[in-house]
Amino acid sequence: MRLDAAGLATCGPGTVPTGAQALALGLKLDLNAASESELALVPGVGRDLARKLVSAREEQGRFTSWEDVDAVPGVGAAKLQTLRAATVLDAAPAPGGVW
Repeated sequence: MRLDAAGLATCGPGTVPTGAQALALGLKLDLNAASESELALVPGVGRDLARKLVSAREEQGRFTSWEDVDAVPGVGAAKLQTLRAATVLDAAPAPGGVW
């Protein structure tokens, strides 16, 4: 631990949290970067929908709007609301992380 110029303690750069760690910390996953197993950890999503989301992303490219996500079979109003609460649609690929 060290003190910065403002007197705040810092512990170093640390590591980027995994999908499970990010969710536990209350952070949102990048829907365009998260793996199937990470998406399956989102409450209410499960393995089947996670697989469909990843397949759709691989087939059509990055999700650019929530309408793209809503068009995935199995995503209805309730699931879309869940995904919007737990994920983000980043405009560009994340450099080494899913949050």
